[in-house]
Amino acid sequence: MRKMRMHSAQWRAATVLASVLLVGSMAACGNSDTGGDGGTKDDGKITMGFSQVGAESGWRTANTISIKESATAAGVELKFDDAQQKQENQIKAIRNYIQQKVDVIAFSPVVESGWDTVLKEAKDAGIPVILTDRSVDSADKSLYKTFLGSDFVKEGKLAGDWLVEQKKTATGPVNIVELQGNTGAAPANDRKKGFGEAIAANPNLKIIASQPGDFTRAGGKQVMEQFLKANKQIDVLFAHNDDMGLGALEAITAAGKVPGKDITIITVDAVKDGMQALADGKFNFIAECSPLLGPQLMDLAKKVHAGETVPARIETQETTFTQAQAKEALPTRKY
Repeated sequence: MRKMRMHSAQWRAATVLASVLLVGSMAACGNSDTGGDGGTKDDGKITMGFSQVGAESGWRTANTISIKESATAAGVELKFDDAQQKQENQIKAIRNYIQQKVDVIAFSPVVESGWDTVLKEAKDAGIPVILTDRSVDSADKSLYKTFLGSDFVKEGKLAGDWLVEQKKTATGPVNIVELQGNTGAAPANDRKKGFGEAIAANPNLKIIASQPGDFTRAGGKQVMEQFLKANKQIDVLFAHNDDMGLGALEAITAAGKVPGKDITIITVDAVKDGMQALADGKFNFIAECSPLLGPQLMDLAKKVHAGETVPARIETQETTFTQAQAKEALPTRKY
């Protein structure tokens, strides 16, 4: 009888042990489904921290929309920050992204200089960085994976080449005023350089005034008013973007001059409002700078996150527009 009771006790112990093992096995299976991190499912989704320059122009608005829509389409979780044209805001945002341990950081630098420290922090944290639209002047190219955007020097050169061709029969001085972008910004520096190099081919073409209009319509209008007051004869305006050119139109009209006729106007970007001004004959020539970088950016983010090698520089394909070409392109223009 005693022997039977022992057998019964052993049977009950074995049953309890089996139950414990079964529960443990089920728990282990549960952890494998959630990535073994205590219940947080790892679905492989990439998180990108993006710091935008601001919302200073129609181009920038189109660029932001492209990035947000492309992130959704690509299944990328986007953490977005508007720097409001301030470098310190961008640096703060990048450091926040580092603390949040995002997978990739992308940003359009407000200015070219002053990024080495924060980019090194991202590199030390193992977070790849992609530059979009604007570059930095860091000597250490390992601080970022790639640059995606336009060749700003080429844009300025295309604008200058067109003017050289238009004024090739000029026998006297051709007075040019220039509306620059933000001081220290890559597109402002490079467009000025490219334009200056191109017009050097004709000694009659002279820049008599050049000031920043900060890429805004208000800035373009204000600076153009100053140019008109200070200079009796202005033949050409070169604006580093459409929005400044559009602001300048108001000042030129208010001064009793006819934009596109009394003053030849050349701009960069080719956003809808600028293209409309060109089609209407108020602008004379536009070098394109496409803001639709979102799809390429998301593709690059996935590649650098996967450890793939990508080109150090990826340039967008762009063109130029005359009045006739603007009229043809406007009906299907996306931005």
